Amino acid sequence: MSSLGELRTLARAARSSGPRVKEKHPDNKAGFLFLLPWLVGILVFTVGPMLASLYLAFTDYNLLQPPTWAGIDNFVRMLGDARLWNSFRVTLVYVFVSVPLQLALALGVAMLLDRGMRGLSFYRSVFYLPSLLGGSVAIAILWRQVFGKEGIVNGFLSWFGIEGPGWIAHPDFALGTIIVLHIWTFGSPMVIFLAGLRQIPDMFYEAAEVDGAGRVRRFFSITLPLLTPIIFFNLVLQVIFAFQSFTQAYIVSGGTGGPSDSTMFFTLYLYKQAFTELNMGYASAMAWFLLLVIGAITGLNFWLSKYWVFYDD
Repeated sequence: MSSLGELRTLARAARSSGPRVKEKHPDNKAGFLFLLPWLVGILVFTVGPMLASLYLAFTDYNLLQPPTWAGIDNFVRMLGDARLWNSFRVTLVYVFVSVPLQLALALGVAMLLDRGMRGLSFYRSVFYLPSLLGGSVAIAILWRQVFGKEGIVNGFLSWFGIEGPGWIAHPDFALGTIIVLHIWTFGSPMVIFLAGLRQIPDMFYEAAEVDGAGRVRRFFSITLPLLTPIIFFNLVLQVIFAFQSFTQAYIVSGGTGGPSDSTMFFTLYLYKQAFTELNMGYASAMAWFLLLVIGAITGLNFWLSKYWVFYDD
């Protein structure tokens, strides 16, 4: 033991008596250089416009004259704007109906594809394609043709002697057509669900099968609990995306908000206030209100996740 202590003492003395070598710090200049375009982009195109819109939210600005300070007048005006609250109600219905149905369909298709069928990559690409095209102008125009008075849906119903309505022009069905369009774009969450299903160990299913558990019991006792982190991830993303939906409502309704404002989404009303009515200050206040709503709902989802999301630890 004493010899070991002496060796340690000699080693410390040798280190202290020798010349000190300056520690080299990694050179991060190249990394910052590669990040520079992204940093400039986020400052110029994201942070800058956000700060400008925050200022404009407290002004009276019509794009033609310099903004004048108005304090909280825009936010007070929002409280009495019946059309704004109707658009907010329409958006809430759209989000809380379309997102759960979309995720349920995405999970169902992912479970079918997880069974190892032939041509998996082909089917995966086919199902993912609507997610790439669902927000495009071309698909929104196509949707008008599908649900129009002389569209494909009514053509199919006519085979059974049923005369269908003009789905897009009817206030009771117009919002439903856009909800169906959103559900149809289930490809992105489906791919994420499929990746999550591939991560579940087979030994859990084998043990449950030995115990006599059926498919339904295995789904609710194994698949669903182990997929809850993936479900939570998809839920948060799709809720945020759904609140920002604009193209579908604008094209399908022709930019009018549909019959009786039945498809007047909050984003569409914001656009009309900004670029049709030229109430840029009021539109900026609406944008920040929407940001706060999305942030509050996202925070609520994170708080509720501790009661139903299960992690390995």
